[in-house]
Order: sequence, then structure tokens, then C-alpha cells
Amino acid sequence: MNIRSFAKINVSLRNLGPRPEDGYHELEMVNLPIDLHDVITIDPLPYEGDTYITCNDLRLLGLKGNLCTRALEAMRERYGFKENFRISIHKNIPFAAGLGGGSSNAACVMLALDQMLKLHASKEDLSEIGLRLGADVPFFLNPKPCLVTGVGEKMSPIPVKGVIYCLVVKPEEGLSTKDVYAICDSFPKENIDTKGVLEGLENQDLAQVAACRGNDLYAPAKSLLPKIETIVSSLKTEGFAVAAMSGSGSACFGLTTDRRLAMKAERKFIKAGYIVRLCKVLD
Repeated sequence: MNIRSFAKINVSLRNLGPRPEDGYHELEMVNLPIDLHDVITIDPLPYEGDTYITCNDLRLLGLKGNLCTRALEAMRERYGFKENFRISIHKNIPFAAGLGGGSSNAACVMLALDQMLKLHASKEDLSEIGLRLGADVPFFLNPKPCLVTGVGEKMSPIPVKGVIYCLVVKPEEGLSTKDVYAICDSFPKENIDTKGVLEGLENQDLAQVAACRGNDLYAPAKSLLPKIETIVSSLKTEGFAVAAMSGSGSACFGLTTDRRLAMKAERKFIKAGYIVRLCKVLD
């Protein structure tokens, strides 16, 4: 089974603060899936006593308990299957970028196991399992434009009008989500109008989106990696209607309805030495 594992951007992200019971942060996010994707291949190994995971990005092979392994073991614990698999991940989504690549991979493995083994898992059960793996995993079980609340488990689909091009620009350096969240509550919050963001997307008014959006993780992230601010400023200079950082970084993005503008900027950022992906928002 070959699966496309899509990335997402956080057009807007409000940090409502940590929950007293577990310290997880309550969030209010506007998430858009983009057509940037990894490819995951899963083959059953009926005569093997273990599961093997390979990846073209060697940094992920060195991570103990990567999300795909954890997803498989969480599904095995819940549903009690014995089968093993060869899972091959071809990465195209930049690593440590705030684009949800690892969470997307985990969600795809869960959905593939459900289909291949005919587990008949409910959406609620998959979401519960996914949330234990990471806050973004439930979103990727059905990646559609959504207003996401809670700690990532509550999703309300939203309309997005027209074709929107997304230029993803990332410095070589990544950021740890854990490190950004560890300091985020010491920074002032942005003035974010989530309702205005949703209205702008529904009416294809990116100027309204830009005026209403924000990301409460931007200030702590750029304090750790100042290059982020440089990229966002450059995206604005290039004429993108919306220029921002996604999630906890370090990837930034520009949104526009002008394909030529996006292609011209793509060449400039590649020449400047950044990791660049030109893609479109999925509906």
C-alpha cells in the first residue's frame, strides 16, 4: 500500500495557556492541509518476527521511538494483531518545521493498518490513539481545512474559497516543538481575531486573513532562531498577502492567489540557500 502523507500549515494559532490537569496547552488554530507530501509504503511481512521501518532521511532513522513505530505499537496494543510490516518513508516534508510531517506519517500508518487488517476502528478510537502520539495526529486522520481547538482533538471543517498557492520556506535549522512550548508562556500573546481569519478564507480575502491572524508561538520561536523573522520579512517584501511561521517553526510560508509571484519568489529563496517547497492549499 502506497500512501500520500500530506503536510499542513497553521494560518493562525492562539495559545490559550496550559491546562492545570496535565500541562498541555489549549489552542485555537486554523489549519490548512497543503499538497506537499511524503510517500509511505507499507508491505506485510507474514513470516517475519518484527516490523522494519526505513526512511530516506537518515536523521529520522536515528530517532528512538519515531512516530510511525509508536503508531504501529499503539494500534497493536489496542487491537491485538500479530502481523508485522515493512514501512518505507520517503520524506519530502522538511523535518522539525512545524508542518506536521511526523504526525501526518503516524496518522497514515494508523489508517493503513485499519484498512489492511480490517480492524473497523471507529473515528473516535483512532483520534484517541492519535492524540496520545501527538496533538497534530487527529487532524491528519482526515486532513481538511479546519478550526482546531482543545489540545488538537476538536475539529470543525471550514470553507476555503478559490486556489491559494503556498510557498514554504525553511532555514536549514529546525526547532523542537518542546523547546518552543517550554518558553511560550513567558511571551506576550498576539491580538488574534480567529473569526476574521475564517471569514477571509471563506471569501478569498487574504488581506483580511493577514489582518486578523497571528501565531502566539512566533515570538518564542524567533527568539530561539532569529532567521525566522528574516524569512517572514522577506516573504512580505516579495508581495505575499499572508506571510507567517507555521506551528512552532522553523518553516515559514507565504500565501497568494498569484502563481507567477509565487514562482518568482521560489527561485529567489532557493538561490538564497533555503529549503523551499511551492505547493497549493488542499480543500
